[in-house]
Amino acid sequence: MDTCLFCKIAAKQIPAHVIREDGHTLAFLDIHPRSPGHAVVIPKFHAPAIVGLPDEEVRELFIAVKNVAQLLMKSLEPDGITIGINQGRASGQEVDHLHVHLMPRWHNDGGGSVQSVVENGGTETVEAVKKKILTRAAG
Repeated sequence: MDTCLFCKIAAKQIPAHVIREDGHTLAFLDIHPRSPGHAVVIPKFHAPAIVGLPDEEVRELFIAVKNVAQLLMKSLEPDGITIGINQGRASGQEVDHLHVHLMPRWHNDGGGSVQSVVENGGTETVEAVKKKILTRAAG
């Protein structure tokens, strides 16, 4: 897309601190890192969300995520890595191009787990939510 920031980065129209690239994906360091080595992996195929990405591209994206995780573990030696996708504005997505964040983590770095991002268990039972998901998915 002509106006997509990440498409422009993938097309080399905007510079980035690239740490890995293949025919399907590009990984670069986040310009506003939450931790040293905070990287973003994007598909070169434009899709705002994972549900719009063709299955073969999903496969390639997650192979790249795995490879970047290995690269970060080997080079920076963190105690762990938080990996996540913000999908939609409510989740914090700022660029409408699917991207996966990898944030190297160290003990006592002040961060939390992925499940600590939101605290809204809702009022319905887990069973009721399951029924709603399966009923609506079938219809």
